[in-house]
Amino acid sequence: MPLLAPPLALYVHMPWCVKKCPYCDFNSHGVRGGSPPYGTYVDTLLADLDADLAEFGAAAHGRPIVSVFFGGGTPSLFAPEHIARFLERARVRLPFTGDCEVTLETNPGTVEHGRFDGYLAAGVNRLSFGIQSFDDDKLRRLGRIHSAAEAEAAVKSAQDAGYANLNLDLMYALPQQSLDGALADVERAIALAPTHISHYQLTLEPNTAFAANPPPLPDDDHAWAMQEACEARLADAGYGQYEISAYARPGRRCRHNLNYWEFGDYLGIGAGAHGKLTDTIAGRVRRRWKSRHPRTYLEAAGGPARIGGDGPVDPAELPFEYMLNALRLHEGVSLQAFAERTGLPLDRIAPALAQARARGWLQDEPHRLQPSLLGQRFLNDLIGLFLD
Repeated sequence: MPLLAPPLALYVHMPWCVKKCPYCDFNSHGVRGGSPPYGTYVDTLLADLDADLAEFGAAAHGRPIVSVFFGGGTPSLFAPEHIARFLERARVRLPFTGDCEVTLETNPGTVEHGRFDGYLAAGVNRLSFGIQSFDDDKLRRLGRIHSAAEAEAAVKSAQDAGYANLNLDLMYALPQQSLDGALADVERAIALAPTHISHYQLTLEPNTAFAANPPPLPDDDHAWAMQEACEARLADAGYGQYEISAYARPGRRCRHNLNYWEFGDYLGIGAGAHGKLTDTIAGRVRRRWKSRHPRTYLEAAGGPARIGGDGPVDPAELPFEYMLNALRLHEGVSLQAFAERTGLPLDRIAPALAQARARGWLQDEPHRLQPSLLGQRFLNDLIGLFLD
Protein backbone atom coordinates (compact mmCIF):
# COMPACT_ATOMS: atom_id res chain seq x y z
CA MET A 1 0.00 0.00 0.00
CA PRO A 2 1.35 3.50 -0.80
CA LEU A 3 2.47 5.61 2.15
CA LEU A 4 0.27 8.56 3.09
CA ALA A 5 1.78 11.70 4.62
CA PRO A 6 0.60 12.02 8.25
CA PRO A 7 0.42 15.29 10.22
CA LEU A 8 3.75 17.07 10.78
CA ALA A 9 4.93 18.44 14.13
CA LEU A 10 8.08 20.23 15.26
CA TYR A 11 10.16 19.20 18.29
CA VAL A 12 12.73 21.69 19.63
CA HIS A 13 15.26 20.47 22.19
CA MET A 14 16.63 22.88 24.79
CA PRO A 15 19.45 20.91 26.47
CA TRP A 16 20.30 22.87 29.63
CA CYS A 17 18.91 22.51 33.14
CA VAL A 18 19.92 23.91 36.51
CA LYS A 19 20.92 20.47 37.80
CA LYS A 20 20.76 16.96 36.37
CA CYS A 21 18.22 14.84 38.27
CA PRO A 22 19.48 11.38 39.34
CA TYR A 23 16.63 9.54 37.53
CA CYS A 24 16.86 11.49 34.25
CA ASP A 25 18.11 9.78 31.09
CA PHE A 26 17.16 12.65 28.75
CA ASN A 27 19.79 14.63 26.89
CA SER A 28 20.10 17.32 29.56
CA HIS A 29 23.18 19.13 30.82
CA GLY A 30 23.47 20.98 34.11
CA VAL A 31 24.53 24.60 33.88
CA ARG A 32 28.08 25.03 35.12
CA GLY A 33 30.29 28.09 35.26
CA GLY A 34 28.18 30.83 33.77
CA SER A 35 25.14 31.24 31.57
CA PRO A 36 24.73 29.12 28.42
CA PRO A 37 24.75 30.95 25.05
CA TYR A 38 20.97 31.09 24.74
CA GLY A 39 20.84 33.58 21.86
CA THR A 40 23.46 31.73 19.83
CA TYR A 41 21.61 28.49 20.44
CA VAL A 42 18.42 29.95 18.94
CA ASP A 43 20.43 31.03 15.88
CA THR A 44 21.77 27.47 15.60
CA LEU A 45 18.27 26.01 15.91
CA LEU A 46 17.13 28.10 12.95
CA ALA A 47 20.19 27.09 10.92
CA ASP A 48 19.44 23.45 11.77
CA LEU A 49 15.83 23.87 10.63
CA ASP A 50 16.94 25.53 7.38
CA ALA A 51 19.35 22.70 6.66
CA ASP A 52 16.76 20.00 7.38
CA LEU A 53 14.21 21.64 5.11
CA ALA A 54 16.77 21.96 2.30
CA GLU A 55 17.88 18.35 2.70
CA PHE A 56 14.42 16.82 3.09
CA GLY A 57 13.03 18.76 0.12
CA ALA A 58 9.45 18.02 -0.92
CA ALA A 59 9.00 15.56 1.96
CA ALA A 60 8.87 18.52 4.39
CA HIS A 61 8.25 21.73 2.42
CA GLY A 62 4.78 23.21 2.50
CA ARG A 63 3.38 20.79 5.07
CA PRO A 64 1.65 22.65 7.91
CA ILE A 65 2.94 22.29 11.46
CA VAL A 66 0.19 21.05 13.78
CA SER A 67 2.17 21.34 17.02
CA VAL A 68 5.45 22.63 18.41
CA PHE A 69 7.03 21.21 21.56
CA PHE A 70 9.94 22.82 23.41
CA GLY A 71 11.44 19.98 25.46
CA GLY A 72 14.57 19.55 27.46
CA GLY A 73 16.43 20.03 29.69
CA THR A 74 14.50 22.99 30.99
CA PRO A 75 13.22 25.20 28.15
CA SER A 76 12.00 27.84 30.62
CA LEU A 77 15.66 28.75 31.21
CA PHE A 78 15.29 30.51 27.85
CA ALA A 79 13.77 33.98 28.16
CA PRO A 80 10.46 34.71 26.40
CA GLU A 81 12.23 36.88 23.81
CA HIS A 82 14.32 33.88 22.73
CA ILE A 83 11.22 31.70 22.35
CA ALA A 84 9.42 34.50 20.51
CA ARG A 85 12.28 34.98 18.06
CA PHE A 86 12.42 31.29 17.28
CA LEU A 87 8.67 30.99 16.73
CA GLU A 88 8.49 34.13 14.59
CA ARG A 89 11.24 32.91 12.30
CA ALA A 90 10.02 29.32 12.22
CA ARG A 91 6.63 30.57 10.99
CA VAL A 92 8.39 32.26 8.08
CA ARG A 93 9.92 28.95 7.08
CA LEU A 94 6.92 26.67 7.65
CA PRO A 95 3.14 27.22 7.72
CA PHE A 96 1.57 26.72 11.14
CA THR A 97 -2.05 25.60 11.40
CA GLY A 98 -4.40 28.19 12.86
CA ASP A 99 -4.88 26.13 16.02
CA CYS A 100 -1.25 24.99 16.29
CA GLU A 101 -0.51 23.73 19.81
CA VAL A 102 2.75 25.22 21.17
CA THR A 103 3.97 23.61 24.40
CA LEU A 104 6.86 24.71 26.59
CA GLU A 105 8.19 22.50 29.37
CA THR A 106 8.93 24.36 32.58
CA ASN A 107 10.12 23.47 36.05
CA PRO A 108 8.99 25.32 39.19
CA GLY A 109 11.82 27.45 40.47
CA THR A 110 13.32 28.18 37.04
CA VAL A 111 10.82 30.80 35.87
CA GLU A 112 11.09 34.32 37.16
CA HIS A 113 7.90 36.03 38.27
CA GLY A 114 6.14 37.62 35.32
CA ARG A 115 7.73 35.45 32.63
CA PHE A 116 4.54 33.51 31.97
CA ASP A 117 3.02 36.65 30.44
CA GLY A 118 5.99 36.80 28.11
CA TYR A 119 5.71 33.18 27.00
CA LEU A 120 2.01 33.65 26.28
CA ALA A 121 2.75 36.76 24.20
CA ALA A 122 5.50 34.83 22.38
CA GLY A 123 2.95 32.30 21.14
CA VAL A 124 3.28 29.51 23.70
CA ASN A 125 -0.30 28.38 24.38
CA ARG A 126 0.37 25.32 26.56
CA LEU A 127 2.70 24.82 29.52
CA SER A 128 3.92 21.52 30.94
CA PHE A 129 5.14 21.65 34.54
CA GLY A 130 7.66 19.11 35.83
CA ILE A 131 6.15 18.81 39.32
CA GLN A 132 6.85 15.07 39.96
CA SER A 133 5.59 15.20 43.56
CA PHE A 134 4.03 17.51 46.14
CA ASP A 135 5.96 15.85 48.97
CA ASP A 136 9.06 17.84 49.91
CA ASP A 137 10.89 14.73 51.14
CA LYS A 138 10.24 12.94 47.86
CA LEU A 139 11.32 16.00 45.88
CA ARG A 140 14.64 16.03 47.73
CA ARG A 141 15.13 12.33 47.04
CA LEU A 142 14.45 12.98 43.34
CA GLY A 143 17.01 15.78 43.27
CA ARG A 144 14.43 18.42 42.36
CA ILE A 145 15.27 22.06 43.03
CA HIS A 146 11.75 23.20 43.97
CA SER A 147 9.45 22.66 46.94
CA ALA A 148 5.80 21.68 46.90
CA ALA A 149 4.81 25.23 47.80
CA GLU A 150 6.89 26.64 44.93
CA ALA A 151 5.24 24.18 42.54
CA GLU A 152 1.75 25.27 43.53
CA ALA A 153 2.73 28.95 43.34
CA ALA A 154 4.21 28.51 39.85
CA VAL A 155 1.06 26.82 38.50
CA LYS A 156 -1.19 29.51 39.99
CA SER A 157 1.08 32.21 38.55
CA ALA A 158 0.72 30.72 35.07
CA GLN A 159 -3.06 30.57 35.47
CA ASP A 160 -3.09 34.21 36.62
CA ALA A 161 -1.09 35.11 33.50
CA GLY A 162 -3.89 33.72 31.33
CA TYR A 163 -2.88 30.12 30.69
CA ALA A 164 -5.91 27.86 30.31
CA ASN A 165 -4.06 24.80 29.01
CA LEU A 166 -1.65 23.31 31.54
CA ASN A 167 -0.13 19.88 32.08
CA LEU A 168 1.34 18.68 35.36
CA ASP A 169 3.86 15.83 35.35
CA LEU A 170 3.63 13.50 38.34
CA MET A 171 5.60 10.38 39.22
CA TYR A 172 4.56 7.45 41.39
CA ALA A 173 6.37 4.47 42.92
CA LEU A 174 8.90 6.92 44.33
CA PRO A 175 11.55 5.93 46.91
CA GLN A 176 9.73 4.53 49.99
CA GLN A 177 6.42 5.95 48.75
CA SER A 178 3.17 4.55 50.16
CA LEU A 179 -0.17 4.20 48.39
CA ASP A 180 -1.54 7.06 50.48
CA GLY A 181 1.43 9.19 49.45
CA ALA A 182 0.84 8.55 45.75
CA LEU A 183 -2.85 9.42 46.12
CA ALA A 184 -2.00 12.58 48.07
CA ASP A 185 0.12 13.79 45.15
CA VAL A 186 -2.78 13.22 42.76
CA GLU A 187 -5.18 15.07 45.09
CA ARG A 188 -2.96 18.14 45.21
CA ALA A 189 -2.59 18.09 41.44
CA ILE A 190 -6.37 17.87 40.95
CA ALA A 191 -6.85 20.79 43.36
CA LEU A 192 -4.86 23.01 40.98
CA ALA A 193 -7.34 22.21 38.16
CA PRO A 194 -4.92 21.64 35.29
CA THR A 195 -6.37 20.51 31.97
CA HIS A 196 -3.95 17.58 31.66
CA ILE A 197 -2.03 15.34 34.05
CA SER A 198 0.82 13.01 33.07
CA HIS A 199 1.20 10.31 35.71
CA TYR A 200 4.00 7.85 35.20
CA GLN A 201 6.02 5.35 37.17
CA LEU A 202 9.57 6.09 38.22
CA THR A 203 11.85 3.58 36.54
CA LEU A 204 15.58 3.04 36.83
CA GLU A 205 17.01 3.92 33.43
CA PRO A 206 20.50 2.84 32.35
CA ASN A 207 23.33 5.38 32.69
CA THR A 208 21.62 7.39 35.41
CA ALA A 209 22.72 8.04 38.98
CA PHE A 210 19.73 6.06 40.28
CA ALA A 211 20.70 3.06 38.14
CA ALA A 212 24.21 3.13 39.60
CA ASN A 213 22.93 3.51 43.18
CA PRO A 214 19.29 2.36 43.25
CA PRO A 215 17.05 3.90 45.89
CA PRO A 216 14.52 1.73 47.77
CA LEU A 217 11.50 1.61 45.44
CA PRO A 218 8.09 -0.05 45.94
CA ASP A 219 7.86 -3.52 44.45
CA ASP A 220 5.81 -4.28 41.34
CA ASP A 221 2.64 -5.20 43.24
CA HIS A 222 2.70 -1.99 45.25
CA ALA A 223 3.42 0.06 42.12
CA TRP A 224 0.48 -1.58 40.33
CA ALA A 225 -1.80 -0.80 43.30
CA MET A 226 -0.72 2.84 43.13
CA GLN A 227 -1.39 2.99 39.41
CA GLU A 228 -4.88 1.52 39.74
CA ALA A 229 -5.87 3.73 42.69
CA CYS A 230 -4.58 6.89 41.04
CA GLU A 231 -6.26 6.02 37.74
CA ALA A 232 -9.59 5.66 39.56
CA ARG A 233 -9.17 8.97 41.42
CA LEU A 234 -8.27 10.84 38.23
CA ALA A 235 -11.29 9.34 36.47
CA ASP A 236 -13.55 10.44 39.33
CA ALA A 237 -12.17 13.97 38.93
CA GLY A 238 -13.02 14.07 35.22
CA TYR A 239 -9.63 13.24 33.72
CA GLY A 240 -10.02 10.68 30.96
CA GLN A 241 -7.11 8.31 30.46
CA TYR A 242 -6.26 8.10 26.78
CA GLU A 243 -2.72 6.73 26.99
CA ILE A 244 -0.71 4.72 29.52
CA SER A 245 0.38 7.81 31.47
CA ALA A 246 -1.81 10.60 30.05
CA TYR A 247 -5.07 11.95 31.50
CA ALA A 248 -6.98 14.91 30.10
CA ARG A 249 -10.10 16.99 30.47
CA PRO A 250 -12.40 16.70 27.43
CA GLY A 251 -10.82 18.34 24.39
CA ARG A 252 -7.45 18.80 26.11
CA ARG A 253 -5.45 15.79 24.97
CA CYS A 254 -1.88 16.67 24.08
CA ARG A 255 -1.85 16.98 20.29
CA HIS A 256 1.90 16.78 20.03
CA ASN A 257 2.19 13.50 21.92
CA LEU A 258 -0.86 12.10 20.14
CA ASN A 259 0.97 12.71 16.88
CA TYR A 260 3.87 10.59 18.18
CA TRP A 261 1.59 7.80 19.34
CA GLU A 262 -0.34 7.79 16.05
CA PHE A 263 2.96 7.46 14.16
CA GLY A 264 2.83 10.96 12.76
CA ASP A 265 5.81 12.90 11.43
CA TYR A 266 7.96 15.38 13.29
CA LEU A 267 11.01 17.45 12.55
CA GLY A 268 13.52 17.27 15.41
CA ILE A 269 15.93 20.16 15.88
CA GLY A 270 18.33 20.90 18.69
CA ALA A 271 21.07 18.94 20.44
CA GLY A 272 20.11 15.26 20.54
CA ALA A 273 16.68 15.81 18.96
CA HIS A 274 15.10 12.97 17.00
CA GLY A 275 12.87 13.36 13.97
CA LYS A 276 10.74 11.12 11.76
CA LEU A 277 9.61 11.93 8.24
CA THR A 278 7.47 10.03 5.75
CA ASP A 279 8.80 10.34 2.20
CA THR A 280 5.77 9.42 0.09
CA ILE A 281 7.74 9.76 -3.16
CA ALA A 282 10.50 7.38 -2.11
CA GLY A 283 8.01 5.21 -0.24
CA ARG A 284 9.93 5.06 3.03
CA VAL A 285 9.95 6.28 6.62
CA ARG A 286 13.12 8.12 7.57
CA ARG A 287 14.62 8.90 10.96
CA ARG A 288 17.26 11.51 11.74
CA TRP A 289 18.82 12.52 15.03
CA LYS A 290 21.21 15.29 15.97
CA SER A 291 24.52 15.25 17.81
CA ARG A 292 23.89 15.11 21.54
CA HIS A 293 26.36 17.46 23.15
CA PRO A 294 25.41 21.16 23.03
CA ARG A 295 28.99 22.23 22.28
CA THR A 296 29.26 19.90 19.29
CA TYR A 297 25.84 20.96 18.07
CA LEU A 298 26.67 24.66 18.39
CA GLU A 299 30.01 24.26 16.63
CA ALA A 300 28.25 22.58 13.69
CA ALA A 301 26.17 25.75 13.18
CA GLY A 302 23.68 23.98 10.92
CA GLY A 303 26.36 22.03 9.04
CA PRO A 304 26.66 18.28 8.45
CA ALA A 305 28.33 17.66 11.82
CA ARG A 306 25.03 18.44 13.54
CA ILE A 307 23.65 15.07 12.39
CA GLY A 308 24.22 12.16 14.75
CA GLY A 309 22.48 9.63 12.52
CA ASP A 310 20.17 9.48 9.52
CA GLY A 311 18.54 6.87 7.34
CA PRO A 312 15.42 4.95 6.36
CA VAL A 313 13.72 2.64 8.81
CA ASP A 314 14.09 -0.99 7.74
CA PRO A 315 10.60 -2.21 6.69
CA ALA A 316 11.15 -5.26 8.92
CA GLU A 317 11.32 -2.91 11.93
CA LEU A 318 8.25 -0.84 11.07
CA PRO A 319 5.61 -3.10 12.70
CA PHE A 320 7.41 -2.96 16.05
CA GLU A 321 8.05 0.79 15.80
CA TYR A 322 4.42 1.42 14.93
CA MET A 323 3.03 -0.75 17.73
CA LEU A 324 5.48 0.70 20.25
CA ASN A 325 3.57 3.95 19.81
CA ALA A 326 0.02 3.09 18.76
CA LEU A 327 -0.66 0.41 21.38
CA ARG A 328 -0.04 2.94 24.16
CA LEU A 329 -3.40 4.51 23.26
CA HIS A 330 -6.31 3.10 25.24
CA GLU A 331 -8.73 3.64 22.36
CA GLY A 332 -6.23 2.21 19.92
CA VAL A 333 -6.10 3.08 16.24
CA SER A 334 -7.78 1.80 13.14
CA LEU A 335 -6.20 -1.26 11.56
CA GLN A 336 -6.11 0.58 8.24
CA ALA A 337 -3.95 3.31 9.80
CA PHE A 338 -1.14 0.75 10.18
CA ALA A 339 -1.05 0.23 6.41
CA GLU A 340 -1.31 3.95 5.68
CA ARG A 341 1.49 4.97 8.04
CA THR A 342 3.92 2.14 7.29
CA GLY A 343 3.11 1.23 3.68
CA LEU A 344 3.03 -2.44 4.68
CA PRO A 345 0.18 -4.85 3.91
CA LEU A 346 -1.98 -5.97 6.82
CA ASP A 347 -1.02 -9.59 6.30
CA ARG A 348 2.48 -8.58 7.44
CA ILE A 349 1.17 -8.46 11.04
CA ALA A 350 -1.54 -11.13 10.79
CA PRO A 351 0.37 -13.82 12.77
CA ALA A 352 1.16 -11.42 15.63
CA LEU A 353 -2.43 -10.18 15.71
CA ALA A 354 -3.70 -13.74 15.92
CA GLN A 355 -1.40 -14.45 18.89
CA ALA A 356 -2.39 -11.24 20.66
CA ARG A 357 -6.11 -11.96 20.27
CA ALA A 358 -5.67 -15.56 21.36
CA ARG A 359 -4.04 -14.36 24.60
CA GLY A 360 -6.76 -11.79 25.21
CA TRP A 361 -4.40 -8.84 24.84
CA LEU A 362 -6.45 -7.09 22.14
CA GLN A 363 -10.10 -6.14 22.07
CA ASP A 364 -12.22 -8.26 19.76
CA GLU A 365 -12.51 -5.46 17.19
CA PRO A 366 -11.71 -6.69 13.67
CA HIS A 367 -10.98 -3.21 12.30
CA ARG A 368 -9.12 -1.73 15.28
CA LEU A 369 -5.87 -2.23 17.16
CA GLN A 370 -6.99 -1.69 20.74
CA PRO A 371 -5.40 -3.21 23.84
CA SER A 372 -7.69 -4.98 26.28
CA LEU A 373 -7.36 -4.35 30.01
CA LEU A 374 -5.15 -7.43 30.17
CA GLY A 375 -3.15 -6.17 27.21
CA GLN A 376 -2.60 -2.85 28.96
CA ARG A 377 -1.12 -4.65 31.94
CA PHE A 378 1.14 -6.80 29.75
CA LEU A 379 1.84 -4.11 27.19
CA ASN A 380 5.54 -4.85 26.75
CA ASP A 381 4.74 -8.47 25.98
CA LEU A 382 2.02 -7.42 23.55
CA ILE A 383 4.32 -5.04 21.69
CA GLY A 384 7.05 -7.69 21.66
CA LEU A 385 4.90 -9.92 19.46
CA PHE A 386 5.57 -7.50 16.59
CA LEU A 387 9.34 -7.81 16.73
CA ASP A 388 10.60 -9.34 13.50
